[in-house]
Amino acid sequence: MLQRLFLGGLRRRIGRIEVTGVIESKTRERVLKALKEAEEKQIPAIVLRIDSPGGTVADSQEIYNALVRLREQKGTRIIASFGNIAASGGVYIAMGAEKIVSNPGTITGSIGVIIRGNNIERLLDKVGISFKVIKSGPYKDILSFDRELTAEERTILQELIDITYSQFVQTVATARKLSLNVVRTFADGRIFSGEQALHLGVVDRLGSEEDARLWAAELAGLEPETKFYDLIPRRSGWARLIPGGEALARLHFDVVSSGLPLWL
Repeated sequence: MLQRLFLGGLRRRIGRIEVTGVIESKTRERVLKALKEAEEKQIPAIVLRIDSPGGTVADSQEIYNALVRLREQKGTRIIASFGNIAASGGVYIAMGAEKIVSNPGTITGSIGVIIRGNNIERLLDKVGISFKVIKSGPYKDILSFDRELTAEERTILQELIDITYSQFVQTVATARKLSLNVVRTFADGRIFSGEQALHLGVVDRLGSEEDARLWAAELAGLEPETKFYDLIPRRSGWARLIPGGEALARLHFDVVSSGLPLWL
């Protein structure tokens, strides 16, 4: 009886999912778990709050696909709300929402792909360190940190970049009902404000997270005063105040994502 009352109450709530920081495997796991909970508890609407510079390609794609699937299979109304920054992979996952609300001053855009590698060849030469590599093929150690890329390796990586870039452009064009040529005019890595994003057709409205909540309530047929239910618990004040916490997280991401295609 109590469980039925609890679930019935959640059906009159708006789920809230916060995506902050770089998008990587832990982000994906948390968001997919939250979407599963929303499906099980039959939550009719979700506000996806994005404050992220982007991240890894595959993790962003999986979050996007899960959002689209929840909308199509369960009819959940999903509104994306942009915070301080919603760029690159942050834009990509927002394409899985039905509507997008951005603050006028949000930093957004940066639609493009990048692969980063470190080259410390000169440093190794100075300290007298070298590596002996035995490999099964000529490109097995591509992006190795102890040498420059060859011309052939640059071609291989550029082809990879071009393919993932085309996937990004196609997703934006489909979600925002824009032509590929129009998307390519601003999908060159540049950043722009939320106000500019509205003029470009990347977002639907300018406003705050509260405006996104009100719109979600309207679309789902809920009362305007319908409250949020946090599907991912917000970080406590103490967690936000840990010295160097964000810097350490970014350093970890830079290490584990070296050599991966990034929407960042």
